[in-house]
Amino acid sequence: MKICMLGAGALGCSIGGVLARGASDVIFVDRFQAHVDAINASGLKMRFGDSEESVRIKVYSSCEGLSPVDLIIVLVKSAATRAAIGSARPLIGGNTLVMSIQNGLGHEEILAEVVGRERVLAAKTYVGGVFLEPGHIVSGYKGKQTYIGELDGRLTPRLQAVVDEFNKAGLLTTASTNIYGTMWDKLLVNVATGAVCAITRLPYGWLYKVKEIEDTALAAVAEGVAVSKANDIRLVSDDPRYFWDLAAEGLPPEFKTSMLQSLEKGEITEVDFINGSVVRWGERSGIATPVNKTLLALVKGIENYQENFGKR
Repeated sequence: MKICMLGAGALGCSIGGVLARGASDVIFVDRFQAHVDAINASGLKMRFGDSEESVRIKVYSSCEGLSPVDLIIVLVKSAATRAAIGSARPLIGGNTLVMSIQNGLGHEEILAEVVGRERVLAAKTYVGGVFLEPGHIVSGYKGKQTYIGELDGRLTPRLQAVVDEFNKAGLLTTASTNIYGTMWDKLLVNVATGAVCAITRLPYGWLYKVKEIEDTALAAVAEGVAVSKANDIRLVSDDPRYFWDLAAEGLPPEFKTSMLQSLEKGEITEVDFINGSVVRWGERSGIATPVNKTLLALVKGIENYQENFGKR
C-alpha cells in the first residue's frame, strides 16, 4: 500500500516510520525544511526504548509533482487541516482514502468538505512520539492501540485493508464499529494530560508526581464524560481516572504531549480541538465546563504571549 504521511511531526514520524519498517511504501510531506533535509540525507532516526535505528523514507516539502497514493494520513496541526488537504490534490487518485489521526474532534468534517465524505476514514491512536531534533524522534508504539473506522460504522474491505497494513508493521490496530465513541475515548486521554502538560512544561515522569495536577486533570475529564454521556456517546469507561492512567501507559518519563511540543517550538497548539471541543459540546448540551474553559484560556494565553513577547 502506498501511503503519504501529510505532516511528519513526532507522531507522523512515529507511525510513518513504523509503517516503512513494515515494508509499506511510505512518503512524508512536511514544511519543516531542516527536518526534510535531515531525513533525506541520513534517514529517519527512531529511538525505541534503549535501541535506535535509521529508516530510509523519502520526504518532500510540498505535494507538487507527486503521484496519487492509496492512503493519505493527515497529521498536520489541527488549524492547518483545511489548507494541508487542499494542497494535497496531486496525491488524490480515483480510489485514494484520506484519514485523520489528529488529536481532538472535528477534522473528519473538514476533510469531508474538501475531498468528499466517501473518501474519509476516521482513526484514533495511542501511539506516541517525541521530537528530539530534525530527523530524530522517540517512538512509543509498542503495545499502543490504534482504532480505524468508517464514518458510518460499517466494516468494509477497504477499512480492513488499511487495518491489515498497520498490523503487518506491528502497529496494534482494530477496525471499529464505534469510531465516534473511540474518538471521544482518545479526546478524553488528551483532555487528561494535553493542557496540564503544556501549561506546566513538565514531561510525564514529573507531571504524574503532582497531586494538584492530577486533581485538575480528573476534573477536566469528568466534564468531558458528562458532555459525552449527554450526547449518547459510548465510551470505554465513565471513570475519569481510567483516562488519566491510560494517558501515560507504556510511555517513557521524558514523554511530552504534542501540545507541549508545539509550544516549545513556538507553534499554535490543538487546544481548540481538544479542551475547546469539550467546551463547545458542553455549551450546546447545556453542561458547564469550567475546568476545560480555564485550561483552554491558559494555553491560548501562552500562545498569545509567545507570539507577541516570546521572541523579545
